[in-house]
Amino acid sequence: MGLNIAKFQGEPLKTAPFEYLVVNDFVEKQTLDAARARYPKVPGPGSHPSPQLKIEGAFSDLIDELRGPEFQAAVEKKFGIDLTNRPTMYTVRGYCRERDGKIHTDSKTKIITVLLYMNEDNWDNSGGRLRILNNGTDLEDYVAEVEPRGGTLIVFKRSDNSWHGHHPYAGQRRAIQLNWVLDQAVVDHEQNRHGLSSWLKKLFPSKM
Repeated sequence: MGLNIAKFQGEPLKTAPFEYLVVNDFVEKQTLDAARARYPKVPGPGSHPSPQLKIEGAFSDLIDELRGPEFQAAVEKKFGIDLTNRPTMYTVRGYCRERDGKIHTDSKTKIITVLLYMNEDNWDNSGGRLRILNNGTDLEDYVAEVEPRGGTLIVFKRSDNSWHGHHPYAGQRRAIQLNWVLDQAVVDHEQNRHGLSSWLKKLFPSKM
């Protein structure tokens, strides 16, 4: 196993301003390096669904672990939630635009959001650091700021006040987003929506 499930289990759940936790070095270094070496080529900024990408090798193995029963069980216990029969979906990000990172809560169709950063081991830029916010209007009113260095994990329970965002950053910013969602219809809709966006970025990369 390349995921440090024990470290996840030992990390206290934060409950204010919403339920979340951050785990540094969640992925064993050898597994992380191997997955980064096989990181799929994304056509541009934004989120890209797996059907639009070449998912293989160590990267595919990492995704399988994230979607596996051991991690799901750990998430269920940590958040006190039953995810039985709740499907998962994931998207891959490779690049960030200046306009990305605006404050949001995630859609109501999502139950749990998992963010796993796949960047290098250090993040020297002041932008692109995810902030856990107290409200939906002030990016400076935050309780935590997370450096998106490789292997860092954020998991939170989506709610009407699960506000998060980051200061502008333009450039490579790799992340896997995994969600447990309400039902399969959500997966189909979101993959179609992100798939169309990904296809357009391949056709018009300079305009996206």
